[in-house]
Amino acid sequence: MMNWFQRRGRTIIIAIPMLWLLIFFLAPFFVVFKISFAEIARARPPFTPLFSWEESRLLISLSLENYAYLWDDTLYVKAYFSSMKIAFFSTVFALLVGYPMAYVVARSSDRWRNILLMLVVLPFWTSFLLRVYAWIGFLKGNGLINALLLKLGLINEPLIMLQTNFAVYVGIVYTYLPFMILPLYANLTKIDNTLLEAAEDLGASKFVSFMTITLPLSLPGIIAGSTLVFIPAIGEFVIPALLGGPDTLMIGKVLWTEFFNNRDWPVASAVATAMLVLLVLPIMWMRRAAEEEVS
Repeated sequence: MMNWFQRRGRTIIIAIPMLWLLIFFLAPFFVVFKISFAEIARARPPFTPLFSWEESRLLISLSLENYAYLWDDTLYVKAYFSSMKIAFFSTVFALLVGYPMAYVVARSSDRWRNILLMLVVLPFWTSFLLRVYAWIGFLKGNGLINALLLKLGLINEPLIMLQTNFAVYVGIVYTYLPFMILPLYANLTKIDNTLLEAAEDLGASKFVSFMTITLPLSLPGIIAGSTLVFIPAIGEFVIPALLGGPDTLMIGKVLWTEFFNNRDWPVASAVATAMLVLLVLPIMWMRRAAEEEVS
């Protein structure tokens, strides 16, 4: 019995996550993908069937009008580019903030390291929705930030921060910052300190050692963290809805409008499918870059 588990252990371990992906990702995706080829209908569900029987014959009705409509209407193209722009700059800002934090945690003593790691993951103990709502109190006209700036005399009137793209960037960076810090920390702790000591013995300054040793060796962590931030940020809905304004155009809000307001499930499914295809390209590029760095 033990020998059977030893032989099949790897297969069982791999089968569990594969089964999870099959049930909770691939199956729902194929349902959405199927709906994207249907047409809107005043029925339940609100789309026409793709397969039907008529006089013992199987009729297949596929429509590409939903995908053509995405390119005809500039709203969707603008939403895609706006989502990618916001997700890209949010990832850059998260990297600029998260890298120094991960570096400090990785270089701290064992006593402080556990405390700092706990502080990094501490926001996960609170509801995501409550954390986003809290930023409304910070960013609104009579909020904490404006009150502090007015008291210090740095501004003469409250700044307009809420319902702007700035608030969306703040919300996304704050929310997904741990996803940037943790992969960077895991990568930075694996760097051999003897390499840095050897560089200093050869006369390199700490800045030169960081740029020539630490930063190149931490590129896999940068790629992993950037992937974990960029992918969910591009389809974010809650943060733009609560912190953004009417001019904040993201594909998540467009999906919500098509599904629940317009009840146009075929177009919404086409939007979701096209977004997934667009995400595959940067994911493949980041994965290839990470593999090249490891090799």
